[in-house]
Amino acid sequence: MPTKKAVLQQLFLREVNGAPITERNELSHCTIIETEFAMWEREKRDFSFDEVFESHWIKTCTAGYITELIFKADGSLTEFTLFNRLKTVGHWVLDEGLLYVSIFKGENQYDFVIVANSSVNIHSAIEYKNGELHSYLKLAQTRKV
Repeated sequence: MPTKKAVLQQLFLREVNGAPITERNELSHCTIIETEFAMWEREKRDFSFDEVFESHWIKTCTAGYITELIFKADGSLTEFTLFNRLKTVGHWVLDEGLLYVSIFKGENQYDFVIVANSSVNIHSAIEYKNGELHSYLKLAQTRKV
């Protein structure tokens, strides 16, 4: 599991500098201006268990793939493609305010860590597929009516 510092630094570089995404193992070679990082970090917050379990989210990536995620209290999750409802499963864990997610689709494993936005419920993550850098994600929490 990647450290909170590495997750935040990688996401900072993507959101401030744009594409391409920096690999976590190359972060030590990157210049991060502490004042800029601190300003960016003030726009983030920690997740709480109560806001995650039994919640529905919409996930999209830079390629435009859109799914619905349902987080269950036992740490499992279900993912459906938004329009044709193809189902996959996975699990999640909340650690140090970050939401670590793994999803299994056939022989592929997708791993990402969601960082909470402090002003709106549209959050972000960097996704890995089978251990390789894959995509930048945006995830929106829906709310119950």
